[in-house]
Amino acid sequence: MSLDLLHKTANAIMPLPATEWEALAACWTPVKFKRKEIITPTGEIEKYLYFVVKGVQRVFSLDGEKETTLIFSYTGSFSGIMDSFQLQKPSPWYLEALTHSEMLRLNFADFVRLTDEYPLLQKWVRIGSVAALSGVLERYNELIAFTAEQKFRKLLTRSPHVLQLIPHKYLASYLGIDPATFSKLLSTVKL
Repeated sequence: MSLDLLHKTANAIMPLPATEWEALAACWTPVKFKRKEIITPTGEIEKYLYFVVKGVQRVFSLDGEKETTLIFSYTGSFSGIMDSFQLQKPSPWYLEALTHSEMLRLNFADFVRLTDEYPLLQKWVRIGSVAALSGVLERYNELIAFTAEQKFRKLLTRSPHVLQLIPHKYLASYLGIDPATFSKLLSTVKL
């Protein structure tokens, strides 16, 4: 079941021929994390690329007492500290399981071997990375150019399911607004 979901997500990035898919699928191992468990602490090198089978995770920074949520991942998406993983440098961020999470993970050595042996997997990674970068740039623009209400509306248009999945304080942090403003928007904005 979990490999079927991974296969569907992988093919949405770029359809993979059977040979490449079988090589890729063979390298993922299942792993579980408890609610609120830190998967990758700041300062450590990300050892794995994750695929979320079940649950919700977040990437966040911590500056003194202030947490800032950067990214969420949930069922059917890839997760991890991608720059730390691909560059093998210490992570400036935390990866945390917000809920009980069941994931698949691919270690860095297998990732390198697969992308070296299968040029189509290199292309698959490149296309997926560029798509992720495009999303990050779009989000960055929203953070600096949109009002609180525009950010809220954009989130609900793009991902309406997050209101039921993710605690509102983390959504407020993700949008760069305070929790009181988020609560007000939640009660007044209608889509």
